[in-house]
Amino acid sequence: MPKISTSLNARLSAGGVLRSEWVKLRSVRSTAWCYGALIALMVAIGLLVSSLSFSSSGSESTTGDLARSIVVDVNTAGLKIAVLIACVLGALIVTGEYSTGMIRSTFATVPRRTGALIAKAFVLAVTTFVATAIGIWLSAFASWPSLASQQIDVDLGSPSVFMPLIGGAVYTTMVALLAFGFGVILRSTAGTLAVVLGLILVAPVIIPMLGGMVDADWARTLSALMPQNAGGQLFAFSGDASIPQSDTGALKLDGWGGFGVLAAWDVIVLAAAIALAKWRDA
Repeated sequence: MPKISTSLNARLSAGGVLRSEWVKLRSVRSTAWCYGALIALMVAIGLLVSSLSFSSSGSESTTGDLARSIVVDVNTAGLKIAVLIACVLGALIVTGEYSTGMIRSTFATVPRRTGALIAKAFVLAVTTFVATAIGIWLSAFASWPSLASQQIDVDLGSPSVFMPLIGGAVYTTMVALLAFGFGVILRSTAGTLAVVLGLILVAPVIIPMLGGMVDADWARTLSALMPQNAGGQLFAFSGDASIPQSDTGALKLDGWGGFGVLAAWDVIVLAAAIALAKWRDA
């Protein structure tokens, strides 16, 4: 009996659950394809955008904040596509198990369920962050010669460049976790993608239109709190060359403020997901 108990405890250890979720994630062929597509598209879009002419004059080089803002814009241009891929992965990592019934085995192995969901979210977060960061930095180094040929000073070591590039990977990761949370709640791939993409793509368009119609500051503030608008501050360039925000009376967020709002979205949705997973039958 003691030997059986020890075996069960080893199997249910946190490290064992993490390894199990990692094996499940990498054993699904679509995972490699999605992350590969994410990296490839980030690089391709960065190269495409960097091929455009940014230099204001043919003989004068572009330096300072203007050059750094161009570098940030070029290498974060692919994030809109990367986020869509991350949403799909965040949903599929859990809704795929619900559709096949594998979630029952997962919860049977980890009866308290919280550990299994945290392990899934952790593996998703780490892999998404690493893949997005690789895509962004490969794009940065690949686009460097093109930007340099246009006499644009590329300074990847500057904090005003480095931080937005890292912030882009953080943003994509947090959106993937948001999709994961809704996936646990809805247990449907189609429903999850409809909700998350609605929040990211539709709400930022509809709410400002509503705000313009009724001329209400609350609508503009609500728009600033949407995941896309708040998270966008994580990879927005901040400096003399950044686009100033008009004084509309609405909430204004910087990078840390945007991170806080997006983190609040994740915490609320993931907390609701864990509570529902523990309450409902698998």
